[in-house]
Amino acid sequence: MTLAIVVIVVVTALVFDFTNGFHDSSNSMATAVATGAFRPRIAVTVAAVLNIVGACLSTEVARTISSGIVNDALVTPTMVFAGLAGAIIWNLVTWLLGLPSSSSHAMFGGLIGAVLVTAGHSGVHWGVIVSKIILPALVAPAVAGVAAGVATFCAYRITDHSVTHAGRYYRMGQRISSSMLALAHGTSDGQKTMGIITLVLIAAGMQAPGTHPHWWVIGMAGLAIGLGTYSGGWRIMRTMGSGLVAVEAPQGFCAETASTVAVLASSHLGFGLSTTHVCTGSILGSGVGRGAKVNWSVAGQMASAWLATLPCAAVVGAVAGWLAGRGIVGIGVVAVALVIAAGAILTRANRTKVHHGNVNDDPRAVPSPARQPGGRVVEDLPVVVEGSVAHEAERVLKSAAGRAPGGDDDPRPGQHLAGSGVAS
Repeated sequence: MTLAIVVIVVVTALVFDFTNGFHDSSNSMATAVATGAFRPRIAVTVAAVLNIVGACLSTEVARTISSGIVNDALVTPTMVFAGLAGAIIWNLVTWLLGLPSSSSHAMFGGLIGAVLVTAGHSGVHWGVIVSKIILPALVAPAVAGVAAGVATFCAYRITDHSVTHAGRYYRMGQRISSSMLALAHGTSDGQKTMGIITLVLIAAGMQAPGTHPHWWVIGMAGLAIGLGTYSGGWRIMRTMGSGLVAVEAPQGFCAETASTVAVLASSHLGFGLSTTHVCTGSILGSGVGRGAKVNWSVAGQMASAWLATLPCAAVVGAVAGWLAGRGIVGIGVVAVALVIAAGAILTRANRTKVHHGNVNDDPRAVPSPARQPGGRVVEDLPVVVEGSVAHEAERVLKSAAGRAPGGDDDPRPGQHLAGSGVAS
């Protein structure tokens, strides 16, 4: 029975890792795609490969997760399963809304909620949570934002970004900076699932406490987040790339560089930092540094999602933990509920698809009028009734143009030439 539960939890952890990949793939590549430094498909391919590589470079964050935030002596595999269920649901909900919330905080919140409801306060190391999760979440985005803002301000005054070759060089630089950010993302987020799987193995007595993740855990976690990244989190990439501020190549380069430094430093120190928070802070800072118009409304929505992530995921994790604690039937109920909720969210998302072909489109933009083969712009209007004043005016205009109504290059019925005010 224990082995079966461990297998279920490991599979669920890899599913979470996959959602983490497509949810957070926008972190490293959103600005590079927005400025044209990378084509969308090439961007997610590069990010996927580098996420896998980054996940194999370090295990400090994994050790923080496996033995830092909770008491591994009190944790059971069912608690971890319940926490992952809460994290996956929150990831999918925020992905549907296009809100770049923190997958890391969703996982922490779900795990904390599940442990609290089953093991009590003694199962959670609150000091570690404050020092390695909450404080970095507050400080890192501000530091990255200030660094990106100062760098952007300097970049726009040192170089003439309006010159063609300057923009080309910055986009070339973005290919390097965004790739480094993808690598850094792997060293941070790629390790979190390793820590969860290691925690499960320790709780099941299959691994000694305080030890490093097994090689197969590192490989599977890296592959899962890489595949998730390759699938492309286009909804959130649209928000990060153009929803906050219009991004130009110089500010994109500065934002990516600042984010890379912050994420790599936190990974080295073993902080459970959210790369989403860091990248968002950098993008906002770069917009302020350029003096561009920042969409503070979207930023406020994102901040609200950030604040809600830990407690909401904790509530879902607590409910799932209570159900899973009832035995195999409870675990089955949680699993079925997870599948149903995920299916409902994905079905809703398919109604308004965002893909690599429209990721840079502004969702608030009004569709532009269609063009006829002759280059004339046409717009849809209600069909004009024959014999009406508008119909007679149409006939006069067509006669003056020296062509018979109904020619091959005429607009379709129900349309009019832009600026004419007359429908055909």
